[in-house]
Amino acid sequence: MPDDLAEVYRTTYRALVRFLYRKVWDPDRAEDLAQEAFARALVHQPENARGWLFVVAANMARDEARRAARERRHLTLLKGEPGAVSRAPDEELEQQAEQAKVRAALELLTPRDREVLLLWDAGMSYGEIAAQTGLARGAIGTTLARARRRLVEAYDAGSEGIDVARG
Repeated sequence: MPDDLAEVYRTTYRALVRFLYRKVWDPDRAEDLAQEAFARALVHQPENARGWLFVVAANMARDEARRAARERRHLTLLKGEPGAVSRAPDEELEQQAEQAKVRAALELLTPRDREVLLLWDAGMSYGEIAAQTGLARGAIGTTLARARRRLVEAYDAGSEGIDVARG
């Protein structure tokens, strides 16, 4: 099994990190979570390691988001007021604004659309996406096409607050 997992690591690690990055929006944290998923795979030795890794990684990212939300609420109560924001160069501000627009557009999608898009972007096949999401394999292409269209609409709508996710 360790040799098989080594091959899965070589072929899957970058895709798993990309998948996790789009869930946690922190490249270092995405790499940490991917490494943790592989460490768990060594212990559990799943039969379908690639699919198992994406499921475990998604669960860890969800747990991470819940923990971070609890911490933010706690810190907000402790601080009483938001801290000062340091100034960044214009290019960094533009990049952050662009990333925020993409994140906001992704958040406007339904959880199913978002999950299918992120799994596809992580390099998973239609069969693997179907197995992970519970959708029929034949529905993946249609779901992806609709999710892409909704993502573009949500991105274009920007901060206008228009709900395009149910499209």
